Amino acid sequence: MIKAGILGATGNVGQRFVQMLAGHPWFEITALAASERSAGKPYEEVAKWRLDTTMPEEVRKMKVVPTKPEAMDVDIVFSAMPAEEALKVEADFAKAGVIVSSNASSWRMEKDVPLMIPEVNPEHLGLIDVQRKKRKWDGAIVTNPNCSTIMMVVTLKPLMKFGIENIHVSTMQAVSGAGYEGVPSMAIVDNMIPFIGKEEEKMESETLKLLGSLEKGQVRDAPFWVSAACHRVAVLDGHTMSVWLRAKKNPSPEDVRKAFEKFNPKLSDLPTSPEKAIIVRDEPDRPQPRLDRMQGNGMSVSVGRIRAGHDNAIKYVLMGHNTIRGAAGASVLNAELLKKKGFL
Repeated sequence: MIKAGILGATGNVGQRFVQMLAGHPWFEITALAASERSAGKPYEEVAKWRLDTTMPEEVRKMKVVPTKPEAMDVDIVFSAMPAEEALKVEADFAKAGVIVSSNASSWRMEKDVPLMIPEVNPEHLGLIDVQRKKRKWDGAIVTNPNCSTIMMVVTLKPLMKFGIENIHVSTMQAVSGAGYEGVPSMAIVDNMIPFIGKEEEKMESETLKLLGSLEKGQVRDAPFWVSAACHRVAVLDGHTMSVWLRAKKNPSPEDVRKAFEKFNPKLSDLPTSPEKAIIVRDEPDRPQPRLDRMQGNGMSVSVGRIRAGHDNAIKYVLMGHNTIRGAAGASVLNAELLKKKGFL
C-alpha cells in the first residue's frame, strides 16, 4: 500500500479526501495534518464531520499531526490547504521527496507544474521531469483545476475536434464550494450572489492550459478564449453551468451529443474513474444538482439541453459534484494516474 497523508484534513475538502481514501485499494491513510491547535488531538475530536456519511472508523482515533514533512511518514500527500498557505507548505513536501496531489490553486499556473484532468491531458505529466530538474527536488507537485473548470473542460475535450473558437459560460455554484463557513446563511437563503472572488479568472486561464499542447517541455495554451460569469446559489452540492460555444466546423446539436456519448478515455483501471466521464440526459429539465450530482459516485459530469444557438452557436447545460469531481475526487484520480505511470 502507498502511504498517504491529508493536508487540511478537517475542512470540507479534507473530509472528502478522508471519505474517498478510507478503504482505497491503493492508498492507506497514515497521517492527517491540520492547524497547530488541532495537532496532537484525535481526529474525531477536532473534525466536525459534515458529510452525509459516517466518519470512517480507521481515522477516528488517529492523532492529528503538524503540517510538516518531518511529522509525516508518507509517499504522497493530498492537499486541501488554503492557497496562501499551500504555496510554501507544498513546496516543502516536494523538497522532502514527497508527491503532492493538490486541490489548492497556488501552483496551478506555474509553467512546470502539471494542471491535470486524467481524461483530458494525461500527457502533461511530462512536466514532472521538467519541474524536478528546474527546482532540484525529488518530489513533485501535481494540481487539479478549479471545481467549475474541471466539469466544463471534461465536456469540452470531446468537442476540440470541431475547432473551438470561443466559449461563454455562466455558472450557478453550490455553497459547499466556499467551505462550511464561507457563505453566511443570511446571505444565501432566498438569494443569489453574482460574484465569486477569482473564480472567473481561474476558469478563463486554467481552461486554456488544460486543453493546450505539451511541446518541448512546456504547455502551449489552447487557441481560443473563454468568457466566464460565476454566481453562488442556494444549492448544497453540485455546480451547474450554461455553456455557449462556437466552433470552426459548425457542429450540429446531434454532432455534439454523439461526441459526448462516444467520449471514452479508457481509465477503467483507475479505481476512482467513473464508468462514463460524461452522461447525457434527455429530459428537458435535466441535469439538476439534487438528482444528478452523485452520478458515477460523484465523478461523472452530466449534460443536457444540447441545442443550437444564434449564429451557429451550440448551447448546453452541464452539472457535476463540486467537492468530489471538482475537488477531492479529482486529486485522488490524479494520484491514481501517477501510480499507473510509475511516479509512485
